[in-house]
Amino acid sequence: MTAIPASRVTPPGRERPAEDPGRRRPLAGPEPATTPSGVVVLTGRVDAPNGVERAVAGAVAGGVRWVVLRERDLPRAERAALAVELRAILAEVDGTLIVAGPDPLDGDAVHLPARGPYPPPTVGLVGRSCHDAAELARLTTEDYVTLSPVWPTDTKPGHGPPLHPDGLARLVGRSPVPVLALGGVTTPGRVSAAVAAGAAGVAVLGAIMRAGDPAETATALTAAFTDATSGDVSTDAAFGRVSTDAVSTDASGGVGSAVGDQPISTTRRGTP
Repeated sequence: MTAIPASRVTPPGRERPAEDPGRRRPLAGPEPATTPSGVVVLTGRVDAPNGVERAVAGAVAGGVRWVVLRERDLPRAERAALAVELRAILAEVDGTLIVAGPDPLDGDAVHLPARGPYPPPTVGLVGRSCHDAAELARLTTEDYVTLSPVWPTDTKPGHGPPLHPDGLARLVGRSPVPVLALGGVTTPGRVSAAVAAGAAGVAVLGAIMRAGDPAETATALTAAFTDATSGDVSTDAAFGRVSTDAVSTDASGGVGSAVGDQPISTTRRGTP
């Protein structure tokens, strides 16, 4: 695509909010990709104690360049206003806001559910949620997909069964477009495993929205993606094929290992 998505442009006549002196300056990054890659953040205001805007600003400071606005239960006017605020944050780093659902909210990028609509609307960027080979086979003009759940997820308990990295790899091989791994991506090790399975990136909700320091969490996850794509993590290690004495279980029941799969704390500052 040659046109710059409208989601990257601050709407005319809309001034950006005054810069917070205490806010971290976003990390410099490479030229923007035309489809989502790296760490992609999905919003969830119920999980964001300090607000979606602060969580997204922290994620951007930690290297995130793609955000999917969910919040589909909001009235359109409120959701559109939130989209304007998030686009202003992302515009500082030439990032892109994708809107869940067929209405791009005056932007040019949408992410659609597996159930439809088909064919997709004619906008600059279209993503689709998929969960199996049959849904991948229905793709037409979509630019990318998410595959989920890769691991069990606290955001949608019981959703599944999980694909795990081997199942993800099989579906990546059948996808005609780039894939984002979604569901239970809570540690750097899982980011590495998703990349080893062929994913172009990971989609994350709870790990960022619930984080006490979204910038710190985003930095850890994006660093893991960079290391994995540069070949610093072996495939065996990324898939968790390590000796049993290197594996531990965290307090939440997640599995950690000596290859960077240590849980990232999501404890809010000031709480036990």
